[in-house]
Amino acid sequence: MTRIVVADDQTLIRTALAAMLQLEDGLDIVGEAGSCAEAIDVARATQPDVVLLDVQMPAGGLAVEDGIAVIPALRAAAPATRVIVVTTFGRPGYLRRALESGAAGFLVKDTPADRLVDSIRQVAAGMRVVDPDLAAASLSIGPSPLGEREALVLAASTGGASTAEIARVVHLSDGTVRNYLSSAIGKVGARNRAEALRIATDNGWV
Repeated sequence: MTRIVVADDQTLIRTALAAMLQLEDGLDIVGEAGSCAEAIDVARATQPDVVLLDVQMPAGGLAVEDGIAVIPALRAAAPATRVIVVTTFGRPGYLRRALESGAAGFLVKDTPADRLVDSIRQVAAGMRVVDPDLAAASLSIGPSPLGEREALVLAASTGGASTAEIARVVHLSDGTVRNYLSSAIGKVGARNRAEALRIATDNGWV
């Protein structure tokens, strides 16, 4: 029996996915989570074989920006657990980040149900499963050109935040924020901050 935790902040999607998987022979849903913090707590309590993890999930009080960033802590809480990222956002950069963070699988949410079930079984058996189209795209794009601070500052600029507002959020000086933004814009080949954020977001770099 493969024991599974489903982590997704959208209740309807989470419960529907859990119900569908529970009908499959050999699969058992042992927990659900709606935030990054809850995913860690549930994984620690249940020690599942596989966690299905969404990317765009609230932190739940943790200092993480998304589901991918919580993978190392989740695996530390449940060392034998393997993680499959299942997301609407099929971005090559997300795939690369997920695998580098320790995920054993990466699938998009429009994956056919039978393929998802097969992927869970393969990952539980020790294999790695990756959406083939995303794998090819990830290889063609390459790794993120942004440093950790550049990505952090660029992500904080969402919504047109001012330099001073970004500085308060990331705890850096206004001048340092301007320098990181300028560097990020140059590295992604953008004309301005908004375009840099769009490019970085589309590629999963922030």
